[in-house]
Amino acid sequence: MSTYTATVRWNCTASREGFTKGQYSRAHSWEFDGGTTVPASPSPYIVPAPWSDASGVDPEEAFVASLASCHMLFFLDFARLDGCVVENYVDEAEGVLEKRADGKMAMTRVTLWPHVTWAGDPPDEAAIADLHHRAHEACFIANSVTTEVKVEH
Repeated sequence: MSTYTATVRWNCTASREGFTKGQYSRAHSWEFDGGTTVPASPSPYIVPAPWSDASGVDPEEAFVASLASCHMLFFLDFARLDGCVVENYVDEAEGVLEKRADGKMAMTRVTLWPHVTWAGDPPDEAAIADLHHRAHEACFIANSVTTEVKVEH
């Protein structure tokens, strides 16, 4: 078993009256055990400016990035184990936030769009599809969510 931590830090810069009226910044930070601090904010699609900060990472973006990153890391390792050399991997992943049938908002679908450049002869399409299948099956994050995760390669 492993344990992971993150510190989410926010402080009010508005007056008490501004806070009670909902007129306060939701910008905050995420701090991780390696010392990295990431500016964070709600999505400007959900909380409009000036109460959000579009330059911060929002939870929805982080969710998509987490799925894409986990998939990539397993893909790279499985490729290595199969004797393939990956030169470059870029995934322009996208997630869809929408209302479910029960009325709750959820990230219902994440599509991964990995573009892989191989050193030397690339594996055939069946082998690439198998690498993506194994990576998806092994991804801790994909195994932890009910979101549909599709891989388009």
